[in-house]
Amino acid sequence: MEQIVKQVVELSKQVGEFIRQERKTFSADKIEYKGLNDLVSYVDKTAEQKIVAGLEAILPEAGFITEEKTSTKVSERYNWIIDPLDGTTNFIHGLPVFSISIALKEYDELVAGIIYEVNMDECFYAWKGAPAYLNGVEIKVSNTPTLEKSLLATGFPYYDFGKQDIYIELFADLMRNCHGLRRLGSAAVDLAYTACGRFEAFYEYNLNAWDVAAGIVIVKQAGGTVVNFKGGDECIETRELLATNGKITEDMLGYIQKYFK
Repeated sequence: MEQIVKQVVELSKQVGEFIRQERKTFSADKIEYKGLNDLVSYVDKTAEQKIVAGLEAILPEAGFITEEKTSTKVSERYNWIIDPLDGTTNFIHGLPVFSISIALKEYDELVAGIIYEVNMDECFYAWKGAPAYLNGVEIKVSNTPTLEKSLLATGFPYYDFGKQDIYIELFADLMRNCHGLRRLGSAAVDLAYTACGRFEAFYEYNLNAWDVAAGIVIVKQAGGTVVNFKGGDECIETRELLATNGKITEDMLGYIQKYFK
């Protein structure tokens, strides 16, 4: 698995360079809409095609679960879960927080994750049974023991506003009881930053598998905890995720469960 992950790291950097170059000449007339505030461009689609082609060369028997649906191949054992450009809205507006997210699932288990933050040239990666790494250096979650001393990250709904009011109430409640809250616009980056200790926790709902699969692996292998809003393991299925350094999980769940019954 180590060799496979290292090959995917190199592939991510190559595709990241394509994204970085396209950002220099990108214009708003190239934006497409998949739905309300759900933006996409040729950069997302081309990046995904490049990733799929590269992964097929690395592990020919694997299938794909992709955001832009550039491949419909499904495998019984191995499937890659891909977000070619997590943070598309940031990319389109020139905000330098966006990433490539690639995970590998063996049967029903996530076994590897790679997140490449393009602007900072930071590649986070991990595989089952090994530490998590950032550009080759082992990373761990933060040792901060209390919520009051923690920096948190979240994401806001951009098309499904049914839970907007309670989500804002939760946000306000947490804001009064931590060092601060950040909304970067890329769930993959939020998870990577939780894995390396920049954030103590990240929470969000209505997420897709390609948003979080790689980050789940990396956070866990960095010593963190990943649960849904009820404290269970099924984050992708429930589309609710709380990732923490493992020390503030119960405090975070206490706040979340006041609003998400």
